[in-house]
Amino acid sequence: MQVVINGEPKELDGPMTVEGLVRQLGINPQFCAVERNKMLVPRRQHGEVTVEAGDSLEIVTLVGGG
Repeated sequence: MQVVINGEPKELDGPMTVEGLVRQLGINPQFCAVERNKMLVPRRQHGEVTVEAGDSLEIVTLVGGG
């Protein structure tokens, strides 16, 4: 299944939730925000919203520093 993540085409192994995608990418779901097709996906819905073929996702993470 073809999707676009942060502007880059990516092939995924079938349907999965936003939470599953974030975990597959090795991102801590507590420290990221996900936009699917230009709509913010609330964190509490990451386990319910399914990523589908053709979706465009933007994933941003919190980076600490000083």
